[in-house]
Amino acid sequence: MNLPNQLPTIGWREWVRLPDLGLRFVKVKVDTGAASSSLHAVDIEEFERDGQCWVRFATHPVQRNRTKVAHAEAPVIEFRSVRSSSGESSLRPVIMTEVVLLEQRWPIELTLANRDEMGFRMLLGRQAIRGRFLVDAGGSYHSARPKRRRSNQP
Repeated sequence: MNLPNQLPTIGWREWVRLPDLGLRFVKVKVDTGAASSSLHAVDIEEFERDGQCWVRFATHPVQRNRTKVAHAEAPVIEFRSVRSSSGESSLRPVIMTEVVLLEQRWPIELTLANRDEMGFRMLLGRQAIRGRFLVDAGGSYHSARPKRRRSNQP
């Protein structure tokens, strides 16, 4: 329960929506040890639109399921060198998109990377949640769990 003037609480894993990318729900790991947020992306292709660098990519928004695929495009705000949890650095495209969690909607920066070997399709880092939420390290899913859909929509 939140006291007056206290930030809402989220757990170490949550469900978020990424409406600009057409993703109804993605299970995220909330990681206060990671500065930035990252989304699973494959088949990343750079292209130019109106003189600006863009990327188009595919994502598998459901953990352990490669049959559901969503495609998206977004302008690149920069390319950033990011060190993975294994210690390797890679240059990743960074996009800006809106995220929805606990009925709050705000823009976040997302690096795009293949997260097939990771447990979660998305990592929500501390820059995205700073000043918005408290994290209950022992809790999960303070936000509503998505209802199952019968269609093939992600």
